[in-house]
Amino acid sequence: MRTLVLGLGNLVHSDDGAGIHAVQRMQTDARVPSDVVIIDGGTQGLSLLPHISGFERLLVIDAVDAGEPPGTLIRLEGRALADMPGNASVHQLGFSDLMVAMKLLGDLPAEVVVFGVQPMSTEWSAELTPPVEKALSPLIDSVVAQLEAWKTSLHPAGAATVL
Repeated sequence: MRTLVLGLGNLVHSDDGAGIHAVQRMQTDARVPSDVVIIDGGTQGLSLLPHISGFERLLVIDAVDAGEPPGTLIRLEGRALADMPGNASVHQLGFSDLMVAMKLLGDLPAEVVVFGVQPMSTEWSAELTPPVEKALSPLIDSVVAQLEAWKTSLHPAGAATVL
């Protein structure tokens, strides 16, 4: 099955760039299976549609405001993703908007998982805050574990998990 890891975020808005920092590090991580495609989606919003079309599995890494302490890792899939409020993503055009568009086009992947990190700040800065910087390695470890789980078995869908 074709798998895409999509990093979302804005590198000049501090913790909003967490997804981009994560995928940049993953591009040189030997644990990532060679058949997995990794894309830095930045803040492209709906213009990402042609680039993410045709994948059976989509794993998104993003800053997600779930009201948790800064640096907390969050995992969303299945029903929890469908119930995710539009303002959970810290971007103007959120991930949920992208999912709605894919559903309308009949191109929604069979499996979608979002790994997020609770931001501390999205103010102007090219640096991650200390709690989010500290969370990047465990975040990447969680993503790699999900990629490995997809290779070996099906993961039960429908849960929101604070990691």
